[in-house]
Amino acid sequence: MSAVTQELGVLARDFPLLINGQLVPGAARLDVINPATAKVFASCSRADRRQLETAIAAAKAAFGPWSRKPIEERRKVLLAVADAMEARVDEFTRLLTQEQGKPTAEAAGEVGGSVVFIRLLAQMDLPVRTLLETPQQRIVQRRAPLGVVATIMPWNFPLLLLILKAVPALLAGNTVVAKPAPTTPLTALLFGEVAADLLPPGTLNIIVDQNDLGEALTSHPDVAKVAFTGSTATGRKVMASGASTLKRVTLELGGNDAAIVLDDADVASVAQNLYLGAMGNAGQVCVAVKRVYVPTQMYQPMCEALAELARKTVVGDGLDPATQMGPMQNQAQYARVLALLDDTRSNGKIIAGGHKLDREGYFIAPTIVRDIGDSTRLVREEQFGPVLPILQYSSIDDAVARANDTEYGLSGSVWGRDLDRAYEIAQRMVTGTVTINRHPELNPNVPLGGCKQSGIGVELGQEGLEAYTQSRVINMSL
Repeated sequence: MSAVTQELGVLARDFPLLINGQLVPGAARLDVINPATAKVFASCSRADRRQLETAIAAAKAAFGPWSRKPIEERRKVLLAVADAMEARVDEFTRLLTQEQGKPTAEAAGEVGGSVVFIRLLAQMDLPVRTLLETPQQRIVQRRAPLGVVATIMPWNFPLLLLILKAVPALLAGNTVVAKPAPTTPLTALLFGEVAADLLPPGTLNIIVDQNDLGEALTSHPDVAKVAFTGSTATGRKVMASGASTLKRVTLELGGNDAAIVLDDADVASVAQNLYLGAMGNAGQVCVAVKRVYVPTQMYQPMCEALAELARKTVVGDGLDPATQMGPMQNQAQYARVLALLDDTRSNGKIIAGGHKLDREGYFIAPTIVRDIGDSTRLVREEQFGPVLPILQYSSIDDAVARANDTEYGLSGSVWGRDLDRAYEIAQRMVTGTVTINRHPELNPNVPLGGCKQSGIGVELGQEGLEAYTQSRVINMSL
């Protein structure tokens, strides 16, 4: 069917795939659930293996002409895509809220941010660098595109993460086969509709699956690079899949980000910041605050402040203007967070929330947990939901050691008035990014990436752009 009637009206769209410049129906259909109702509200095209092969072949054929265009021409096309997307921001915003669940204000931020990031990323450049120049010899380094790039996006920021991968890849001269998460495919397909008339055929292809085409895409011999954001477990599979052809991979994976509160911090203001950093997008953020370490003498007031913020949060359908927090995006993550809460009841003290809401949809009350051990699941694992454990420490060395005692290393934060001391602590945290008195933020000029099992490589910044290229050194005698 091309439209599904639901309580908000009729979403009369087919949501076709984008393959070789054409908007085409899929070999099958895929139902899409609104997580605020747990009901199907739309359906979209779903690709089969043959359509995936067609998309990869189209990207391979388009690579030569696209890569030979001057970067200035590629930039101009991408800027035109940004303009076309900006003209439809309201449509993107409503659709994003319906398929992802986030409040309208957060969805508008993601959509507007996507437009801004297209423009900012498109302004970047890949200049030729002179490495050595003498009267007898000249050595230069240039950056050459790789070929077909597979971009695989998760469901927490389905539109923005498509942009952060596809735009640098295209600007560098590559062609792209993009695969959104099957629970949030619609805004990606709408982006394909916007781009179809502006990008040359085959330059960008968007296919949707039901988690059944990922291995075929990441192992394909005609795919030169895979850019993946998602769980660490799936990242391992992506890396193994590409090993046979030694593909380039960029993996932005899970995190268990620790926040260390210093003893000179202001409890009220820090609690507000920690809460926002933990509960944005219902906690479904890779760089969200996942654990908080607080000095013993500040522990009680910090727990009380965070619990009060949780109790006051309005949880509901993202289309309701009063909503401050939406649902879990999908049933699987909803069930996982509920299981973590069951485990937590036996190992910690829940002082706010701790339960699912008695309504349709995948809603969990924002939850604050205290008096919980370091070896518990909630502290060791990435919860990716609105559940925050608060732990106390007696010495800063103890706090740093415990914060680093994890397989993850995506980001972390330090909170305190003495900036020199906070900076010294930040240097001891084993993460790709550390922030002081603020949360991680996306900046096109600042690389983002993790260490340990939080990922390989970076996105954004000059380093992120160059990750979509191969170094070519030309050494000549004069």
